[in-house]
Amino acid sequence: MGPVVEPEPLPDGVVLNRAVPVADPYPVEGHEQDRSWLSAVTSPAPGRAVLKLGSVVNGHSITQVTHAETRLTVDVGTSAASFIAAYENAVPVMPADAVDALIARRASWQEMLDLVDASAPHGFLIYSRTEIQPVMSLAGHPRACVAYLMGNHTIAERMYRHDPTVMLYAPLRTLIWEHPDGNGRFTFDQPSAQFHSFGDADIATVGVELDRKIAALLDHLGVDVPEPLRGS
Repeated sequence: MGPVVEPEPLPDGVVLNRAVPVADPYPVEGHEQDRSWLSAVTSPAPGRAVLKLGSVVNGHSITQVTHAETRLTVDVGTSAASFIAAYENAVPVMPADAVDALIARRASWQEMLDLVDASAPHGFLIYSRTEIQPVMSLAGHPRACVAYLMGNHTIAERMYRHDPTVMLYAPLRTLIWEHPDGNGRFTFDQPSAQFHSFGDADIATVGVELDRKIAALLDHLGVDVPEPLRGS
C-alpha cells in the first residue's frame, strides 16, 4: 500500500477529523492499490458522522461512504386504502406530457419551475406508483402495500448542480402499507439524513427543506408529524 493521500478539499462547514492509511478492503489479484485514505467527516448537523473510505487502484478512484439512515414509520390513524386516496390527492402524478413538451422545445428552466409549482400544491409529485400486494398475495400476503417515488425535480436540481449522485435518493421512496392492526402506515427515509451524507452544506440544506415539506404534507393529511422532521 502506498502513501496516505488526503481527499479532495471539503466544502465550507465540513471538517476532516482524521486521515489514516487503511488496508485494501477489496483486494483483487493483479490490481495494485496505489494509495488509500480513511476519514471521518462531520458537518453542521450534530450527531451525523459520515465515514469515507477512498482508494486509487490502477489509476481509478473508488470511494465508499458509510452513513446512518433514519427510517420513519407513522401510524396514519385510518385504513391504508383511505390514506392512499388522500395521499394521491395531495401529491399529484408528475405531468409527464407537459414536462416532455418543455424538453422538446428547449424551454427555459423558469417555465419548468412554473409548471411544477402549479402542479404540486404541497411541493411533491408522484413519479412512480407500484402496487406490491397483487404479486405478494400469491404467496399468501393479502394486506395492502403501495410503493411510490415522490419528489420534485426542480428541488432536486438545486442538489444535482453540486453532485449528480444525489439522484440515488431523489425522488424519495415512500411506502403505504396495511398493519395487522388494520390501520395504514406511512414509511420513508428522512431526507436530511440521506442528503447529509454527501458532505456538501448546500445539499444538506435542501435535505432539511425536504424534511419540512414532508412534515407540512403529513400535517395537511391529518397525520402526526415525527419530531425528527421538525428538529433536523
